[in-house]
Amino acid sequence: MSNAAKFGKVAVLFGGKSAERAVSLDSGQAVLDALLRSGVQAEAFDPQDRSVTELVGYDRAFIVLHGRGGEDGQIQGVLEWLNIPYTGTGVQGSAIGMDKVKTKQIWQGSDLPTAPYRIITKDTDLDPVIAELGLPVIIKPVHEGSSVGMSKVEKAEDFAAAIEKATQHDAVVMAEKWITGREFTISFLNGQPLPVIRLQPPADVAFYDYEAKYQRNDVEYGIPCGLTEAEEKSLQALCLRAFQAVGAEGWGRIDAMQDEQGNFWLLEVNTVPGMTSHSLVPKAAQAVGYNFDQLCVAILEQTLAKSA
Repeated sequence: MSNAAKFGKVAVLFGGKSAERAVSLDSGQAVLDALLRSGVQAEAFDPQDRSVTELVGYDRAFIVLHGRGGEDGQIQGVLEWLNIPYTGTGVQGSAIGMDKVKTKQIWQGSDLPTAPYRIITKDTDLDPVIAELGLPVIIKPVHEGSSVGMSKVEKAEDFAAAIEKATQHDAVVMAEKWITGREFTISFLNGQPLPVIRLQPPADVAFYDYEAKYQRNDVEYGIPCGLTEAEEKSLQALCLRAFQAVGAEGWGRIDAMQDEQGNFWLLEVNTVPGMTSHSLVPKAAQAVGYNFDQLCVAILEQTLAKSA
């Protein structure tokens, strides 16, 4: 397939050292297999096992490193330094997107609706936090993805355990107002929003957690998402503004909620979303006619503009 020759030799970066290594291994293998089926000269590259200096032997890189080291601007900076075109968001947008608080601050400064939050530690006086955010809240590590280290807290006495769990993953922890309502995810391809997906975890799950994301088969994914056409267009436009505000580009995903009054709230941005059989970007792309192999090639094609 001569068409694939235009990519040259491609490093599929996956694995790494983050808390999301296991998911990255699944995602990366799926992407690697798809590119190989499409005739691309692609090779696995796990930065945990190899020095990043070895990337000089490649023409471009497909980043499927989830979490720290891969989604936070670090590997993007290495690739910029080596002058190797890569998929997805650049250094600054990646660094912002990996930091839930910085993301929220930019969204707030851009007049975009995001759930209220407070940065907390085990020594924080919780009374004003509860007074401001109410209960329940969700406790999150600020620099992790895949719902790692997250807990729903419904009673004041449960804060300590939730903070302890989150601090095992991150020195910075936030409490975010719990929004009761419907959860949606909006994927992007070539910088444009794909059809909205509604996430419906089973009733025994408090929120769309790590297990629901990667291990269960009873999560419902609604396409169409159940919103009116006008609501869906409004949510897509809101998320596009949010995606651009943090400097995200190419492909990615934003998670959002609709509260019981019908208002939308932005939760977070994912600049290197999952690419497993359970993942959301492939489901959204499929709804507009991309099979998995075509999706991977389309994402890789974004690197051609960077090298032009």
